[in-house]
Amino acid sequence: MSHLVLLALRSAWNRRLTLGLVVLTIALSVTMLLGVERLRHHAQEGFAQSVAGTDLIVGARSSPVQLLLFSVFHVGEPTGSMRWDSAMHIAAHPAVAWTIPLSLGDSHRGYPVLGTNGDYFLHYRHGDARALEFSSGRPFTRLFEAVLGAEVAERLGYRAGDRISLSHGMQEGALTAHDDKPFTVAGVLKRTGTPVDRTVHVSLEAIEAIHLDWQGGARLPGMQIPSEFVRKFDLSPKQISGMLVGLKSRAAVFRMQRHVIEYEGEALLAILPGVALGQLWQVVGVVEQSLLLVSALVVLVGLCGLVAVVLAGLNERRRELAILRSVGAQPADIFLMLVIEGFALACAGCALGLLLLSLGGAAIAPFAEAHFGLSLPLALLSAQELPLLAAVLATAVLASLVPGYRAYRLSLADGLTPRL
Repeated sequence: MSHLVLLALRSAWNRRLTLGLVVLTIALSVTMLLGVERLRHHAQEGFAQSVAGTDLIVGARSSPVQLLLFSVFHVGEPTGSMRWDSAMHIAAHPAVAWTIPLSLGDSHRGYPVLGTNGDYFLHYRHGDARALEFSSGRPFTRLFEAVLGAEVAERLGYRAGDRISLSHGMQEGALTAHDDKPFTVAGVLKRTGTPVDRTVHVSLEAIEAIHLDWQGGARLPGMQIPSEFVRKFDLSPKQISGMLVGLKSRAAVFRMQRHVIEYEGEALLAILPGVALGQLWQVVGVVEQSLLLVSALVVLVGLCGLVAVVLAGLNERRRELAILRSVGAQPADIFLMLVIEGFALACAGCALGLLLLSLGGAAIAPFAEAHFGLSLPLALLSAQELPLLAAVLATAVLASLVPGYRAYRLSLADGLTPRL
């Protein structure tokens, strides 16, 4: 067997230019396949860690996915709200360590506005339990101050000290309705790769203040309360959209969930973020599975190129194969040599593909972290990628059977043909 391996490698070296292009094609295909798998894996991890360290999400009774969408991803509008006294009741439970109130319903130039309090910047976690950090400025401390997510500040060109106005409703085309009460940008958060980047954060009291002269989703006719007079009113929130809950012990999560569901004050729902995120990923995960399928087809095309090149060169190699037969090589030896050659080319392509993937990953990792919050750790090969690489090599061996069988038939015919 060793002499066949040596013969196959020497034969391939004599055709190194042509086969080098085949190796490059396989390498690029493998790079795409494993790159999509790696991005898919890290994107799924990042999706599952959009909110970390939160044990329960509480809101008005609706579907778990709907509650997750508007409380974590700020997509859609809450179908109901929970009373502030209910939120205080839950926060006072002995098992609760902290709570983050959430109030949604307004926007700024298409970006959602989130009303919350200072606990948001203390307890909110994302990714690998990382806290929110500021790229400039500080948390809001005054009534009409706002903290912007990284994408909001970057896309709209805002920085600390700028003034903005909020719109009523969450539609992108909403007209500015709260321009009589402008906000000052107090700070800008660092990019997280989560919905935080696309959110404008203000205080719960500010949400109450801008709606003092509103009722039923419209401004009261003939009534306008200037911003300098709003502090004369009680700005304590009356109701909120939902809240994030952190417990002192995760062992109490199901007991606390049951306590919220059975709360007699109003109909509430408590969901586990990890479970709801998993359900949501099953819906959106069809896209990443489709990308993986496209990458697999690209690899298949690359291996078809390998078969085509080897088959096209067989007629030119009939003299080489005839010489091997004349020195004692059997048709089975010719068959094995072609299979070994195809496997060696696939191995070289996979090795080059892994190298390109590692170099490309190292090059784009800072960009992905800074602009998408996507962590791409430097790794040559992960456990999730091993089955894909093994499948590529196994497919390469199967593909090599075609030129191997063709060479077997040619060498057998040449061996049986008498030569004068």
